[in-house]
Amino acid sequence: MPLLFPTQTTLHEIFATQSPLYQRSVQPQSPDLSRKSGRDLFPAWSAVDDVKSKAGQLSNEAQREIQMASAAAQAKAGHIELYSPKYYAACTLGGLLACGVTHTAVTPLDLVKCRRQVDSKMYKGNFEAWGKIGRAEGFRGIYTGWSPTFFGYSAQGAFKYGGYEFFKKFYSDLAGEDLAYRYKTSIYLTASASAEFIADLALCPFEAVKVRMQTTIPPFATGTFNGISNITGKEGFAGLYKGLYPLWGRQIPYTMMKFASFETIVEMIYGYLPGKKSDYSKGAQTGVSFAGGYLAGILCAIVSHPADVMVSKLNANRQPGEAFGAAMGRIYKDIGFGGLWNGLAVRIVMIGTLTGLQWMIYDSFKIFMGLPTTGGAAPPPKKEISMP
Repeated sequence: MPLLFPTQTTLHEIFATQSPLYQRSVQPQSPDLSRKSGRDLFPAWSAVDDVKSKAGQLSNEAQREIQMASAAAQAKAGHIELYSPKYYAACTLGGLLACGVTHTAVTPLDLVKCRRQVDSKMYKGNFEAWGKIGRAEGFRGIYTGWSPTFFGYSAQGAFKYGGYEFFKKFYSDLAGEDLAYRYKTSIYLTASASAEFIADLALCPFEAVKVRMQTTIPPFATGTFNGISNITGKEGFAGLYKGLYPLWGRQIPYTMMKFASFETIVEMIYGYLPGKKSDYSKGAQTGVSFAGGYLAGILCAIVSHPADVMVSKLNANRQPGEAFGAAMGRIYKDIGFGGLWNGLAVRIVMIGTLTGLQWMIYDSFKIFMGLPTTGGAAPPPKKEISMP
């Protein structure tokens, strides 16, 4: 039953505070640890901010160094006029750097791809392959074939990029301004095919050595020039070029897709973005180059893969004196249509990354030399209005 009168405790709480003798209990305050220690309460956050600050300083310093080096290179080279011999020389050097470095970097992927193309049952996957190769041959074995890869694709990249710039201008001038703009994709395809036709003549001997080194266990040669000597000693100079026709069959469609799709994709990207290409920084433009190159590389890998498999098979299994057509017929009979697509997934990853990095390096070098990046919408030709 509830009480009708307040309890003693209730009366004390109400009236005791009115007394002058009442002392309010003071809660002890927690000490300010941050002031006492002189450190922040959240040191992890401070460390992250410090790292960000130092990274920003290093980035700014690196940009200044690159700008200084670029200015020095441009001053030494002098003004480079578009489509002048200096321009084509700069594009040739940029292509050499872009292709030689990137192809050499992905040698471990290329090694597994070539061996799986020759024998699809050799490895179940990339990591298993690298593990077996590493245990049997050491870390150096994973980079088997890097030397002919570097020499061959450096030469090919020089002729491919420099030749593309030359033939694109050459065919555009032949067609005239109006037709060149209207049929620009045809110009890209024709120019890239012409450049690759010449570039493969430089690549083919090194490709023959590379494939044989990667598909023979242990490798048939210790290095590039030792491999060339071994091939020419047994088969003559023609032995270096016995894979030329399938190499053209692989590389020319690949390069046509690479350049034409890159130019188209980059134009679409800038068409989708607000503003014009010139409104964006050089760093943003190289980012667009990488994205366009990666997407173009995926298409390249699919288009050229059957010929890539055939190149590996011919360089590894073609008999001395065997006719080209007979060798292809024999190999196709052994592997069938499905065998032409062995290693496609690996090659898509490899070629996509490779092509994206190549375009990024190539356009970065052009920026370094004070030249505009590749791709982007070309202005439509001006139409003259005749006055009556």
